[in-house]
Amino acid sequence: MDTAPIVHELPWGEVWGQDDAVAQLRAAATDPASMTHAWLLTGPPGSGRSVLARAFAAQLIAGEGEEHVMRQVLAGTHPDLTTLRTEGVIISIREARALVERSYFSPSLGRYRVIVVEDADRMTERTSNVLLKALEEPPERTVWVLCAPSDADLLPTIRSRVRTLRLRDPEVADVARLIVQRTGVDPAVAEQSARLAQRHIGMAQRLATDAASRARREQTLRAVLGVRGVGDAVEVAGRIVQAATEDAKALTAERDAGERAALLRTLGVAEGAAVPPSVRGQVNALEDEQKRRATRSLRDGIDRVLTDLQSLYRDTLMLQFGRETDLINLELADDLRALASAWTMQRTLTVLDQISVTRSNLELNAAPALALESMLVTVASGRTP
Repeated sequence: MDTAPIVHELPWGEVWGQDDAVAQLRAAATDPASMTHAWLLTGPPGSGRSVLARAFAAQLIAGEGEEHVMRQVLAGTHPDLTTLRTEGVIISIREARALVERSYFSPSLGRYRVIVVEDADRMTERTSNVLLKALEEPPERTVWVLCAPSDADLLPTIRSRVRTLRLRDPEVADVARLIVQRTGVDPAVAEQSARLAQRHIGMAQRLATDAASRARREQTLRAVLGVRGVGDAVEVAGRIVQAATEDAKALTAERDAGERAALLRTLGVAEGAAVPPSVRGQVNALEDEQKRRATRSLRDGIDRVLTDLQSLYRDTLMLQFGRETDLINLELADDLRALASAWTMQRTLTVLDQISVTRSNLELNAAPALALESMLVTVASGRTP
């Protein structure tokens, strides 16, 4: 399949492979008859929901030919754009109320005020209800853009008040060619990374440019394939949590230190000096926010492992049905053929179901190690705990 053309002009230059969605949003931004006050962009992780939302916001806010305004919006610095990127496990009611309050302000410089909510699926029912009135009776020049993997991830009351636009799923070959264009990596590495990432563009780029990430993924899957009993389950679960924890620390440690140093400078606290009691509350608030971000980063890392495991047992099931094509984990094909012969289809389905249960349990704040141990006991025995 040919790679979908990449649009180069502002503000759509970073949007890739979503020509139909771009056409619809362009028409809406220029034709009042095609416009609505609230949109929901849905698509799998890595499909470019947030990138498309920012481009749409730039088209809405900027006037004809105002490229400097578009660049401001795309950079996230324009006063008429508000973006919520939650770094916690959920979007809090406090964050939602702040968005609603801001949505009632008239545009300060641009044609519209645009509110972008990334990861809108992370809203609880109570948080979603905070948005309802704003979505029902929005100001004339305010546009909401929600982003989520699927419309099913939002309450029916939210879905009924937005226009849904689903992004297309890219093909592995499309993602591979894009990665080659962006990074210059070997096409074979790009194809492998796109396949293993299951067409998630950001993850594919990370795998393509980080051999250690590719090796760690393979080591984790091989370790799971080697689980034979409770002892193995406990050991491998611990290794998965440890690796995810180290990844989370690597991703957040430098940023956390920079944020703390910047806050102390703003508060007039010299480097290395004790924090005065008068400002300790602000420092504690920052540390609490950083802990929530670290928790989400850890959960996201474990969720990525679960996605990889789903691909492993999906391949097993494909082989059990006699399908040798379209395997995700080609590098493990021999091991998977042996597993497909040793297991029944029912056992494979049981494991896949348990992976889904584990994901749900983690969303409900189950202890990661215990949740993974339980899942891996099912892998070893074929029975649910």
